[in-house]
Amino acid sequence: MIENSNPTKITVKNIPMSNLRLTPRHSLLFAIAICALARFASANPEIPGKASDQTVAIVGATLHPIASAPIENGTLLIRGGSIVGVGANLKPPADALVIDGKGKHVYPGMFDAYSNLGLVEVNAVRSTVDYRETGSFNPNVKAHVSVNPDSELIPVTRANGILLTMTAPQGGLISGKPAVLQLDGWTFEDLTVRAEVGMIVNWPQMAPVGAWWDKKAAQQRIDSRRKSLARLEKIFEDAKEYRRIKAAKPELPVDIRWEAMLPVLAGEMPLIIRADGLPEIQAAVAFTQRHQVKMILLGGYDAGECAPLLKRYDIPVIVSAVYRLPRRRADAYDQAFTLPERLRKAGVRFCISSSGRFGASNVRNLPYHAAMACAFGLPQDVAMRAITQYPAEILGVSNRVGTLETGKDATLIITDGTPLETATNVEAAFIAGAPVKLDDRHKRLYRKYKERLQRLK
Repeated sequence: MIENSNPTKITVKNIPMSNLRLTPRHSLLFAIAICALARFASANPEIPGKASDQTVAIVGATLHPIASAPIENGTLLIRGGSIVGVGANLKPPADALVIDGKGKHVYPGMFDAYSNLGLVEVNAVRSTVDYRETGSFNPNVKAHVSVNPDSELIPVTRANGILLTMTAPQGGLISGKPAVLQLDGWTFEDLTVRAEVGMIVNWPQMAPVGAWWDKKAAQQRIDSRRKSLARLEKIFEDAKEYRRIKAAKPELPVDIRWEAMLPVLAGEMPLIIRADGLPEIQAAVAFTQRHQVKMILLGGYDAGECAPLLKRYDIPVIVSAVYRLPRRRADAYDQAFTLPERLRKAGVRFCISSSGRFGASNVRNLPYHAAMACAFGLPQDVAMRAITQYPAEILGVSNRVGTLETGKDATLIITDGTPLETATNVEAAFIAGAPVKLDDRHKRLYRKYKERLQRLK
């Protein structure tokens, strides 16, 4: 929490109905009222921050710009929503609001490159789940417009220093367009850093094998794969034909699904292809090269086995979770743990996300995925880049976030140690220059039941 000690200086410190008879009209009103109350009750009570017109100076801290070496006893200046100065010998303006950062560390806000945060509250409660549409072809779906800014999971996530996510739709063959979000704001517009960063494609499984709970015969799997690949090829051929016809006859009616495909065909938007196995990755790379479209690999469990291929075509990898079990009996126990280091050694661009497809409630654990990769060979400075700078570069928002540099958004955290350690506390945070409250439901419940125990004494 930020505690105001005087008008010009602040310091950072740690935050240690069965009998009810209703007419049809009353029943409708009652249902509407209950829905409204449920919506209100589920909203988190944290008030979004507001950037100050006054210069804010964090002085005396160890600054970690990420793009360059740490700066001991440094000063970072914030004005409005941007960083206006980073260095060792900067003098704050006379009217600056000074934060004493002695003994503290300043990092860019951490960035989870794949999640469904804001689209799901409780996986087991269908009415709170909004991360997929029906059907297999939904390129026009935009994740950012469905995000719930009042999700209880957002304060929980940012309390551990994760201030940015790529929130993505899921399901079907082509799921739609994910967005990069900053985790504070009144509306989805406030949260949106970049609305459309790619097109999610769920690559069909190439081998006719499956999980124990899936009872499909091998031939059924082969038929399903053939149909999915044929469907994908037809989608791209139809999209190209739509582009050709619209260019010749602009007055023809617009089809929003095919319109959504045009930036992909033009090379302005990458396909973010979810694939883990070696055959799926190789087939996806061949497909994108054949159609001359950009690709980002999502998942990438076997990416280390085809690293030369990924490097040749400069295909970055979003490693969707380091904490993963081996996929095959013959795999080493640490196959997933060593993947980031193997990609680094091979010269493949990569970043690290948290628990992937169903992990909105676990995005807060992002730094520990990077820490596990660090424990299995990844250098610590690279591990921090993998959850700050690298996702920003891969997803096309590095002009605004990912590092502490002059001119970029003041989206940063103040900690008492490295975020890769579980003992580290995030003591303050700014998103686009606005101070963020780090309270959340977990802390409120902790205080509640702590008080109960004290009253029982």
